[in-house]
Amino acid sequence: MTDRALAPVLALAECTLLLRSDDDVAVTTRDLPAGTRVLTATTEIVVRGEVPRGHKLAVRDVPAGSAVHKYGQSIGLATVHIAAGEHVHVHNLGMDGAARAYEFGTARTDLAAPSGPPRTFQGYHRANGRVGTRNYVGVLTSVNCSASSAKMIADQFRGMALDAFPNVDGVVALTHQSGCGLVPGSVGANTLVRTLRGYAQHPNFGGLVVLGLGCEMVPVQSLVDGLDLPSDTLVETLTIQDTGGVRAGVDLIKEMLPVLNARRRAPAPISELVLGLNCGGSDGYSGITANPALGLASDRLVAAGGTSILGETPEVFGAEHLLTRRAVSERVGRRLLERLDWWQGYAQAGGGSLDNNPSPGNKAGGLTTILEKSLGAVAKAGQADLSAVYEYAEIVTERGLVFMDTPGL
Repeated sequence: MTDRALAPVLALAECTLLLRSDDDVAVTTRDLPAGTRVLTATTEIVVRGEVPRGHKLAVRDVPAGSAVHKYGQSIGLATVHIAAGEHVHVHNLGMDGAARAYEFGTARTDLAAPSGPPRTFQGYHRANGRVGTRNYVGVLTSVNCSASSAKMIADQFRGMALDAFPNVDGVVALTHQSGCGLVPGSVGANTLVRTLRGYAQHPNFGGLVVLGLGCEMVPVQSLVDGLDLPSDTLVETLTIQDTGGVRAGVDLIKEMLPVLNARRRAPAPISELVLGLNCGGSDGYSGITANPALGLASDRLVAAGGTSILGETPEVFGAEHLLTRRAVSERVGRRLLERLDWWQGYAQAGGGSLDNNPSPGNKAGGLTTILEKSLGAVAKAGQADLSAVYEYAEIVTERGLVFMDTPGL
């Protein structure tokens, strides 16, 4: 009896997922040892070397230099001839740098409005009409020098410390690593201030202690002066050099707690919800399991009038042409491309490329190029139209699916 006769025989659907009928690769759903015979609709493939679970199996020959397709899109170029049955990964698949063709608004979708009675959630209604899902006190730091004090203040309210205040969900330290020697008006300074002021306005914060050292370029008062905060947000400012740090901050929060605890959750329409979409530890299954599930949830929220924010600009590179087709206008689509151009320039200035993004862990899990990773990542955005594109920490004013320029995580 020959070794071939002893080799396991499996139907393609038993051991892989072929995402599109014309794809060149299928995603394995189990470890495939060398010699495994895989039956497709038209032929038999012999696995030429072990293919780990979650990785890619070539289902047809791909000549060297040709595009390899998954999701119906190119995920890279074959660096050598790839034969059917081979493991497709970093040893034979490289980046496809070909320019993508961009269309604008050619694949827009009318999402069906949800049926049945309007859905609600229990939220905290703020005085400006926004609704929070939590009732937090935020310790907002103007400079990295006050970060440790902010964390120590928040730590005083962990465990049983808030048992007497069941309607206060916690005390959160909002820290960063900047704020001291910033040049006023610079990109870095503007981004930091925009981010901190955005935290201050977030409906999840019923109270704020703005904490600084006292000698920084971003003084504490600048973070709240002229800010259109809800009238019921409790705000205190504190500088360590003038007033002290941990003890003073703890005392201020203790004074807030009875007021905040008097607030109660009340029903609110789910159109007031804002969903932030980010990837976790991506692997070969993320783009066909968790991310599409998030996309479905995103579409349901958008159809109900809510807001969903897709982020991580370096992780849509290679799939941006799919998003521009869903843009509500050419202006929106081109704004996305402008942000991608900035990231490509940023990566090149550091001697890298956006294809450096897939981490060793991503690759161990079956992902090979940033194109493949991005095509799976944009599944989080469902099918909704792209309504707007924002820079980092800009206030989101449009409802529906929007994009925010953020780093990849």
